[in-house]
Amino acid sequence: MAITKKPFGTVDGREAVLYVITNANGAKIALTDFGAALVQLWMPDRCGVFDDVVLGYDDAPGYTAPKGHLGAPVGRNANRIANASFVLNGVRYQLAKNNGENNLHSGPDFYEHRFWEGEEGEDGMSVIFRLDSPDGDQGFPGNAKISVTYTLTEDNAVRFTYDGVSDQDTIFNMTNHSYFNLAGQDAGTALDHKIMIPADTYAGTDSASIVTDPYVPVDGTVMDLRTPVRIGDGITAPFKPLLDCGGYDQSWNLSSPKEEDGLRLAAVLSEAKTGRVMKVYTDLPAVQFYTGNYVDYPGKGGHHYKPQESVCLETQYVPNAMNLEGVDQPFFKAGEAYHSVTEYRFSVEA
Repeated sequence: MAITKKPFGTVDGREAVLYVITNANGAKIALTDFGAALVQLWMPDRCGVFDDVVLGYDDAPGYTAPKGHLGAPVGRNANRIANASFVLNGVRYQLAKNNGENNLHSGPDFYEHRFWEGEEGEDGMSVIFRLDSPDGDQGFPGNAKISVTYTLTEDNAVRFTYDGVSDQDTIFNMTNHSYFNLAGQDAGTALDHKIMIPADTYAGTDSASIVTDPYVPVDGTVMDLRTPVRIGDGITAPFKPLLDCGGYDQSWNLSSPKEEDGLRLAAVLSEAKTGRVMKVYTDLPAVQFYTGNYVDYPGKGGHHYKPQESVCLETQYVPNAMNLEGVDQPFFKAGEAYHSVTEYRFSVEA
């Protein structure tokens, strides 16, 4: 199917573009070159009715909002870095402190508030967004060339492909911060959704959500999501990690095996009324499950998004990995290619 383009509003005197990809089934995604954000994601329910299942804004100026990261690719590093610093090759790099004493999502100069260069893929089902990130950008070393490719497949999967290379040793740990509600972006609470995460351990955190113990067993706790759990049944448990965050906002270490394509199952999200199911696959070791505990934003179509009306499933390295031992590290050598794939595969159940 062809990719269509249309104006999406003006930011700093530049006209943003909205790219829309539609497959043969009628599923479609919409993307903007301002922030390289996923703006819309339309999928059918069990009756063939399409709904937009991601939170977002009606135009590019909406994406200048300082909070939320709706639909945004996050980098160079996703999640929190303790004390907003890390050591690489014996040099300590200091980042901005935008989350108490810590750095969150490489802010406050986020990639989502920049124009990316968009290009339609030769397959007619993808859009590639490219960004040059200079040495010292956000505090990270190296001139980096970064790209995010969004692909809509004919079997209703949305694939995110991240690529990067730097002329100095640096960090690459990117994710997408889309908020999902499988009943529709304006449907209200997501507490009736069910979640399954195939993980034997999760990352233990302090009161500031900084990972201090990367491998805490889930056994006997509300963090055991190895079988489907109604989100609303677990979120109110008197369990300190949930109380510290106002709900789920933790990272799980994936224990599912990798398949032939190099991806492993990271999560299954389902919604009974519509029958929609979203399975998340990734080549990364962890997934952050966040229930939008602090969301309070005006969104698409005049809907005002509220806490726990949506779910984020952010694939990534273990948060704060660069300051921890015994975990996979997001360090990449000069000239070494960074490449990562995450897929959100949609289906329906009777």
